[in-house]
Amino acid sequence: MSSALNLSHEPVTKVKHGKIAMWAFLASELMFFSGFFGTFIVLRNTNYEVFKHGAHELAWPLALLNTFILIGSSLTMAMAIYHLERHNNGKFRTYLGLTILGAFGFLIVKYFEYSAKWQHHLFPGQDEHTVFFSFYFLMTGFHAMHVVGGMIPMVYMFFKSYTKSAYPHPSKVETLGLYWHFVDLMWIFIFPALYLIFP
Repeated sequence: MSSALNLSHEPVTKVKHGKIAMWAFLASELMFFSGFFGTFIVLRNTNYEVFKHGAHELAWPLALLNTFILIGSSLTMAMAIYHLERHNNGKFRTYLGLTILGAFGFLIVKYFEYSAKWQHHLFPGQDEHTVFFSFYFLMTGFHAMHVVGGMIPMVYMFFKSYTKSAYPHPSKVETLGLYWHFVDLMWIFIFPALYLIFP
């Protein structure tokens, strides 16, 4: 009877509980981002010149750099999972460390981008910039929060890998990888929508 009440085993789908929970969480996050994109498109079409002017104030080379950083971090995350599954703790630590550095790099670039906007008074509250830059800071800021949210468990796993038992849970790293790939994917949609869509 006790085994019947034990929920630690895999479900009949043979998929880990954590992975199913992550897919459900990502589905809810997709709805958030879909709402942002849908509202952005509607307001863009009704305020085209305002959005066009705002988009031309953005530094697309910095955004492109961040795109390459996140794509690279997706690769290093996949390599970290690969090596942990093969019990190669040293390479797991190396690639996870590179992923963390990529996340830090993304936030540093975003800091310089935000600083330039504030120095030039390009932020909500300015009559000619409120609509576009409200969406700019909302979408990129919400995405940056997801980057920070992914870094927290990464840092824990990284330092745990230095202990005697290392980090013994490849499935949890794989689940975190799903989240990190989602973060990267959302940026790939945000980048052209904000920086490249206006001629």
